[in-house]
Amino acid sequence: MTADIRFAPALGEWVARHLAQGERPEELVQAMRDLDIDDEAAHRIVDAFARNRDDGSPAPVDRIEGTRVLVLARAARPALAVLSGVLDDAECAELIERARGRLRPSTLVDPTTGRDIVSGQRNSEGMFFRLREDAFIARIDERFAEIMQMPIAHGEGLQVLHYPTGAGSAPHFDFLAPTNTANLASIGRSGQRVATMVAYLNDVPAGGETDFPAVGWSVTPQRGHAVLFADCDARGEPDHDSVHASRPVDRGEKWVVTKWMRERPFVSV
Repeated sequence: MTADIRFAPALGEWVARHLAQGERPEELVQAMRDLDIDDEAAHRIVDAFARNRDDGSPAPVDRIEGTRVLVLARAARPALAVLSGVLDDAECAELIERARGRLRPSTLVDPTTGRDIVSGQRNSEGMFFRLREDAFIARIDERFAEIMQMPIAHGEGLQVLHYPTGAGSAPHFDFLAPTNTANLASIGRSGQRVATMVAYLNDVPAGGETDFPAVGWSVTPQRGHAVLFADCDARGEPDHDSVHASRPVDRGEKWVVTKWMRERPFVSV
């Protein structure tokens, strides 16, 4: 759950006026940081007024309502939870549209070489946003970090995947197998991947479930819902029960956004 944010109406008027004058949202966020306004609060306030400017939705007066995230189901091994309310409909649509023009054939990490390769085991398309790439992406990064109870700096950039009809992925792990130089170097920089959250950006008419074959779980994709699971066990060792797969999409298409968390702040190559 993300708490409500209250602010003085004069601050909202200031944000709306400067947006109308053509100032960029990220400039306003920085100005608010300079006034010692909390970073998440600054992002959420500016984003709410920017959304009002762009789509004509009602402008907030003195409060931004928090996101209500509910736990629908839990499993103990691997540690797994199915959540609702992670993203709203407008956020799902915006992530899809922002990602659409940047999609490339998805790759897998070759366990022997550590190189990204196109493989028949995954026939989706994907792309990565940079961490906190802009005000909108920053808000999603911050929310996911809060839900996952990890520092935002430990997160890799959001990955959006698109599965057309017939596409899916074979069973795989998200932790980095320490079997090649590239993975060992990445673990050395940032630590192991310890948690994954997959959020669903659309309803899939048929198929596309996220399967956990080691424990017999199958999660149906529903827009705004997510599945959160641990990649490592309580001792910090890779948990082989976290193996998972995406069933082929039988009808329609499937869009997801994934967040991976590391043991330490994430440092890219």
